[in-house]
Amino acid sequence: MNGEPAQAAWSNVSYGWQQLYGSFEEQGISIEWHDFKTSRPLDWAESFRPGSVEFCLNLDGRGAVGRGNATHDYGPSSSGYYAIGDEPLRATRQAHDRHRFVTLEYSREHLQRQVAAAEDDLTPAMREVIFPSKPETVVSMPQPMTAEQRAIVASLAEPPVPKAARILWYQSKALELMAHFLFQPKDPEFFCMRQKRVARDRVVRTKELLLRDLANPPTLEMLGQEVGCSPFYLSRIFSREVGLTIPQFLRNARMERAAELLRSGRYNVTEAATEVGYSSLSHFSKAFCETIGCCPVLYPAAKHIVLDR
Repeated sequence: MNGEPAQAAWSNVSYGWQQLYGSFEEQGISIEWHDFKTSRPLDWAESFRPGSVEFCLNLDGRGAVGRGNATHDYGPSSSGYYAIGDEPLRATRQAHDRHRFVTLEYSREHLQRQVAAAEDDLTPAMREVIFPSKPETVVSMPQPMTAEQRAIVASLAEPPVPKAARILWYQSKALELMAHFLFQPKDPEFFCMRQKRVARDRVVRTKELLLRDLANPPTLEMLGQEVGCSPFYLSRIFSREVGLTIPQFLRNARMERAAELLRSGRYNVTEAATEVGYSSLSHFSKAFCETIGCCPVLYPAAKHIVLDR
């Protein structure tokens, strides 16, 4: 794999950059994983290669890509693309965010070879980018990713296959992502079905945000901002989809995590309580008993008794 130009562009956060698959120079495709925090805004336009079409699949963190007077913001769980022509692009990543995203970079020649037989089925915008009469700089409007797309992107960091099979696995994922982002939908989506899908995606995303840091979960207002709806509406669709309110789901998740820590034998009750965000042992014990059905002090012993039978 040859990632030296891109790696140099990420030198300030080199620990958070990893080339997963390909070589833009040799194969016309490069999949790169990014996971970092930075104390200052980061210019990531230096990583863009002339003649490339790059997709940014943004899981976390906030950034922006712009040309001329227009700037498009990338929020958590969004995706978009930019084609690099003669006009340079601006691109920044906000300070203090945790940035987790994948860049999927293609040469136009590679894309043309891959989709030559299916040109008519591409979205009109992608057709103009891949088969241009004159290569131009293009920046798309970022769009929310579906839960399915997020799951594919998140899986790229930890392939569920042996090391010897990773090249094949990444090849398949590159093609799968192309199928998601280049082509027109098979069937038109009715408004009511789209509303249901968007609601489900918001609930899945809310779960992800809550589980990420059980000790310091986001507020309801922060959750609403992240998933793109009002806190009241989010509470309603979450309860409808999950059968629990957001606080109930969070409490259950905290207690399940605390039980896991106690079972490991490496945490005492106080440490487990602190780890999941409880400063009051009495409140933790009450919640644990109601959720798990056993006092936390007795839980590991009770678990061992069951296992020994």
